[in-house]
Amino acid sequence: MTKIFAHRGSAGTHPENTMIAFWEAERAGADGIELDVQLSKDGQIVVIHDETIDRTTDGTGWVKDFTYRELQQFNAAYKFADQYDVCRIPLLEEVLAWIRSTPLLLNIELKNGFIAYETLEQKVIDMIQRYQLEERTVLSSFNHNSMVFCRHLAPNIETAILYMEPLYDPWKYVRAIGADGLHPYHRTVSEPFVRQARNHRVAVRPFTINKEPLMQKMFRYGVDAIFTDYPLKAKKVRQNKKTP
Repeated sequence: MTKIFAHRGSAGTHPENTMIAFWEAERAGADGIELDVQLSKDGQIVVIHDETIDRTTDGTGWVKDFTYRELQQFNAAYKFADQYDVCRIPLLEEVLAWIRSTPLLLNIELKNGFIAYETLEQKVIDMIQRYQLEERTVLSSFNHNSMVFCRHLAPNIETAILYMEPLYDPWKYVRAIGADGLHPYHRTVSEPFVRQARNHRVAVRPFTINKEPLMQKMFRYGVDAIFTDYPLKAKKVRQNKKTP
């Protein structure tokens, strides 16, 4: 059965990449959550998507230029500020401490394509190992060199490559760099593509699947998982999925 990963938590209904968005994902019955990590000025692993805090908080500036304590001063309630009082940017450790007691899977996207956080891979892997979550975690990035490095550091943690444009023979490429999965933009995914990936034993988890007809299509294709901002809606669609 196609798994449902709540993209940045239940980001369609709650402030993205915050604890309440992750709690809601569990409540909605998602199989896992997806989140993004970067490093603060003092080397803390913080959960936030953009390289700046401008879009998702009431502050402005680069994530890398603030200490974790400084980042805590900003409200990450984002577009849901009228519904929720104050939401803080969480630490990865905060999420791992919580998720450990749940059955949820975890996809950690390393946001190191634009800014080269030199110690990000090692710090994230150390944290995953500390909480013994290696078997439930997938690491992903648009920075494929980073995924090669992660595989070198921790061969037992699954890795996947994110990409926007179609790749030629992606199953060969993903094996060449030692990764396990493909996380493609959904427009590059077709039924024959999914079939070929399955034949090569490569996982396919497209993003970001928010509209019901697209959810139905991906469930019909039999992708391994989808990333969606609306896990509750996706679960309902999956339960009612029409067989071809």
